[in-house]
Amino acid sequence: MQPFGGRAAVAGIGMTELTRRSGRTELELAVEACRAACADAGIGPREVDAVLSYHMNDSAPVVQVARALGIERLGWHNDIAGGGTQAASILGDAAMLIHAGLAQNIVIYRALNGRSGTRMNTVSTGPQERFTYGLAGPIPLFALAATRYLHDTGLTEEHLHAVVAQSRDNAKTNPRALRREPLELADYLARPYVCTPLRTVDCCQETDGACALVVSGVLDGPRVRAVVRGGGPGCSSMDRSPDVTAIFSAYVAPMLWEASGVRPADVDVALPYDAYSWLVPRQLEDFGLVERGDLGAYLLERRHAWVNPHGGLLSEGYVHGLNNVAQAVRELRMGRHEVALVTGFGGSYGSAALLTR
Repeated sequence: MQPFGGRAAVAGIGMTELTRRSGRTELELAVEACRAACADAGIGPREVDAVLSYHMNDSAPVVQVARALGIERLGWHNDIAGGGTQAASILGDAAMLIHAGLAQNIVIYRALNGRSGTRMNTVSTGPQERFTYGLAGPIPLFALAATRYLHDTGLTEEHLHAVVAQSRDNAKTNPRALRREPLELADYLARPYVCTPLRTVDCCQETDGACALVVSGVLDGPRVRAVVRGGGPGCSSMDRSPDVTAIFSAYVAPMLWEASGVRPADVDVALPYDAYSWLVPRQLEDFGLVERGDLGAYLLERRHAWVNPHGGLLSEGYVHGLNNVAQAVRELRMGRHEVALVTGFGGSYGSAALLTR
């Protein structure tokens, strides 16, 4: 195991209401979520000695949040530049701080007005704009990879519908979820494309809200068993890639199993980063949870109902993946599961973590 494996626990979780127009600042959202996480952990904000967050120039800095929480002596703190790749690996940052003796109680948060403020679907794809793919943002980028993936696997729009429809079914009992209504195939097919083969409902929600965690070396809760981060020349760098469908999980999955001593069969609840519907079967395949040849029937028969039981980013809302981590903690606390897999997506780069009860 990794040296920090099992030493840190996620002792508290907190979330704001998820909306399409919060009417509040990112600072206000962050503070509410952080206070809720501290209360859930049974500590006061003044007992927090480190604060971590990740953002894309669309959030409240950690020093402002710490000040608003009343943390008078702030120790290790960091604003990590980045998006979905951080959703799982920020757990590793916290666990390493605890293992090094640099902190005992760490607050992690992600706050954004992702619908009424800076919207993710307008974020530049960076260097890709120099190439001739006609990419105007993340959706066209990953739609191109999705097209090839569907071709290679034989999956169709019916299988994408199965992913989205199941996420709606899972979300119907989740009061936090923005999308809880059923989605029949005919309704799915009637939805407009954003960029083929991705329709509007194949893309995650654009959401205002915040989520926070308390990771502790002295409090109890689900344990951070292993965390990995990495990637390669896949669908984020298509000009250099032998396989444009190779998302982060193709690279980090072997790292995770090696680092944890856990097997795919040990995972009994999976919370993959489902920014787009096709990422669900791709991650199920890469992490060894479903064989490629079995994916079609597996999806159509809805055997993936155990994946993102709260509805995920497709239906609950999009707090840049941290809300999936919060749900992993809920699932383990309820005692129905022993090992939870959570992931963070950023194209061909990303992260994964295993939490255990």
